Amino acid sequence: MLVIASRGSQLALWQARWVSAQLTSLGHECRIEIIKTTGDKITDVPLAKVGTKGLFTKEIEEALLDGRADLAVHSLKDLPTELPEGLVLAAVPEREDPRDAVVGRRLADLPEGAKVGTSSLRRSAQLRKLRPDLVIESVRGNLDTRLRKLDEGQYDAILLAAAGLKRLGWGDRIAEILPPETMCPAVGQGALAIETRFSGAGFDAVQAMDHPETHAAVLAERGVLGALGGGCQVPIGAHATVERGWLRLLGLVASPAGDEVIRNEASGSASEAEALGRALGNDLLERGARRILDVVYAG
Repeated sequence: MLVIASRGSQLALWQARWVSAQLTSLGHECRIEIIKTTGDKITDVPLAKVGTKGLFTKEIEEALLDGRADLAVHSLKDLPTELPEGLVLAAVPEREDPRDAVVGRRLADLPEGAKVGTSSLRRSAQLRKLRPDLVIESVRGNLDTRLRKLDEGQYDAILLAAAGLKRLGWGDRIAEILPPETMCPAVGQGALAIETRFSGAGFDAVQAMDHPETHAAVLAERGVLGALGGGCQVPIGAHATVERGWLRLLGLVASPAGDEVIRNEASGSASEAEALGRALGNDLLERGARRILDVVYAG
């Protein structure tokens, strides 16, 4: 029996059940163990102000390390670039839509002074660059909670990951999907991370679920993040695509106020994914990202 560790949110459980169904079809028996993380317990503070890497993974990783679980399913964008000793990113299934979505009204249709909700410093920084006339406020909670707050009129629109909306059957709520050139997604957005110990039944079982093109794309994106030294709640974006072994990568660092955006692109062999990402991250640092991130971390 394989034990799958997961957070208890609606989206996290959808992801864990999906992985469980795939493994069951491969002949494995599974059960899901729900684990409450630090990030789940902090609901009244914007994530960017908490400042701790691994907010949504620490307790789950402890369950892996002490043998209470065989594998863990995360939203890959929540997984820190440096994993605890003894754990590995064992598989990355094929990615869902990595882009950001606007729910409520299209950006172009929002009047001056409209209130937009997002819990992401990355999204708010880029939105301030696109529409400095909007009022941007923090919105926390699970997807259904955020949608309810929108429906109650607390916001004119909210920004969310398209993948989560589509996975939970709420794709019809999307007013607009923003292209990566307009709103650079978070590292690993739309992808699932299956984390296990370096060896054992969990590691062996999930190898058949790995999607090489997605895995290479997220390795490149995580390479950008690793070079920049960022956690999942800083104004950093990266988006990679792989086609016929060739990888294209966009990286971005934005000041929280949105008045300064450093971006660049790189491309190369998918077999060099992580190195390409690190090189692009270092290039962004040299172009001015270091100064921006110093201010963010100091704040």
